[in-house]
Formats: sequence, C-alpha cells, structure tokens
Amino acid sequence: MSPINESILRSTRQVRPILSLDNQEARKRVISLYKSWYRQIPQTVHEFDIPKSVAQCRTKLREEFLRHRAVTDVRVIDMLIFKGHLDLKETINRWKQKSHLMRYWNESQEPKPKDFLTKFYRGYE
Repeated sequence: MSPINESILRSTRQVRPILSLDNQEARKRVISLYKSWYRQIPQTVHEFDIPKSVAQCRTKLREEFLRHRAVTDVRVIDMLIFKGHLDLKETINRWKQKSHLMRYWNESQEPKPKDFLTKFYRGYE
C-alpha cells in the first residue's frame, strides 16, 4: 500500500461513541433532557426569583435546543447532552446563581463592522 492510502485509512477509522450508538438513541436522550429541563423550569423560576415567566423560560429552552438542531454527529450530540445534564444538575443544586441563568437572555453581541467608515465612526481600529 502506498503511504497516501495508509494515511487515508488511518484518518477514516471508526471512533468510539461517547454515550449513544446511533442517531435514534441520541434523539431519545435529547428528548429526555428536554423533558427534564421543561419539568424543572417552574421550580427554577420560583427558587431563583427570575424576572421572567415560566412561558418565557420555556420559549428560551426551546430556542436553545433548536439552535443545535443541525448537529448530526452522534459524538457532538452526546457532548451537548452531557453539558445539558451538567447545567441542569448545577441549576437544581443551586450551584448556579441568578446572574448565570439571566445570561441566556442577554442580547447577542452586535457583529463587528466590516467597512472602514463604520469602524471609524464606532471607534474600532
């Protein structure tokens, strides 16, 4: 075999899954995580005294899950699930503070201007 073929074979080897074996199993885990967060929201709003309603929090939860809708790699999905469970555990145990939860509603940063005049007017470089 040529060195090029060997490098191709090494780079395309199968990797071990983290939690889920296929997309169906990963989908079940995502739905389970979503339901867990959905059930926890009323207690979280009450305990942390968040100035948002339960409906607003559930809408934000849906937005956060839909943000990662295009992810198809099972390993990436598993890592996102792991991070979601970690955030849920931190919220339930009150290891997070109110400010950590309110960061979800921060307005997104305005993209930096690309043309010279806008940069000049706003004080960039």
